[in-house]
Amino acid sequence: MSVEKVHCLIIGSGPAGYTAAIYASRAGLKPVMYQGAQPGGQLMITNDVENFPGYPDGVMGPEMMEHFKAQATRFGADIRYGTISSVDFTGPVHKVTVDEKVVLEADTIIISTGAGAKWLGIESETRLNGRGVSACAVCDGFFFRGQEVAIVGAGDTACEEASYLSKLCKKVYMLVRKDKFVAASVIMQQRVLNTPNIEVLFSTETDEILGKEDVEGMRVRNNVTGETREIPVTGFFVAIGHKPNTDIFKGWIDMDENGYIKTIPGTSKTNVEGVFACGDAQDHVYRQAVTAAGTGCMAALDAERYLAAKEAVTA
Repeated sequence: MSVEKVHCLIIGSGPAGYTAAIYASRAGLKPVMYQGAQPGGQLMITNDVENFPGYPDGVMGPEMMEHFKAQATRFGADIRYGTISSVDFTGPVHKVTVDEKVVLEADTIIISTGAGAKWLGIESETRLNGRGVSACAVCDGFFFRGQEVAIVGAGDTACEEASYLSKLCKKVYMLVRKDKFVAASVIMQQRVLNTPNIEVLFSTETDEILGKEDVEGMRVRNNVTGETREIPVTGFFVAIGHKPNTDIFKGWIDMDENGYIKTIPGTSKTNVEGVFACGDAQDHVYRQAVTAAGTGCMAALDAERYLAAKEAVTA
């Protein structure tokens, strides 16, 4: 297996990774980025982005990621296809294996592997993704102003997103699999139940999302009585959680119970010296492109300062 030494390795792309690459390149760190299994991250499956500063007319998610990538490349970032298969953080020089073929020895590592939404796993959900099906109400709710929509989920995030949608939409159907809220806090439950245009359908699951080109409705099933019915909606939001793409770092990096990387508050520093984390791999609260980009900037600056301090000691 060949060995390559790099000054700064960025694992994963998306707004966080590309922003880290831009800042690291400008700082002279000569970053090498491996884009991962989904180059560009979740925005590659997002049609319209209207809430990122600098795009007054909105932009397609894939187009915006190409802009980020081009800017990082312009400043000298070495962007490569490939997936990290394992890591070894035992020593001062961190070792990373790429696709079981190449070993990289990195002075600093920036983790920007992101997180993926959990889905219901039905065919129509995949087919209509981006055509009325979304996993982010804050990102896409604006497109459904004055319309009737549905949201699936029973935790605090689902309740927050249902409340958010209720301010934009005419009617919000909230599908809850159990006969009561089991994961949401009492205050969030009350907020949902006291909102007139949110109708909570307990003991209800999704059989099918209806529509050929765009979402036109849903067929739901009461899992107690077995009764099914069709409800017209134009938007279908899934809020059953996210899973951070951090499995390969388990045992090395401190994480919370859901797998999100813990960073020292106010920084991108992890428990491993010289390893930094940014974007949705460590953010389970905001999960926005603009906040991910901000933490990518933080990670690159933290990496630059770490290396500068290290070089000052050895000088």
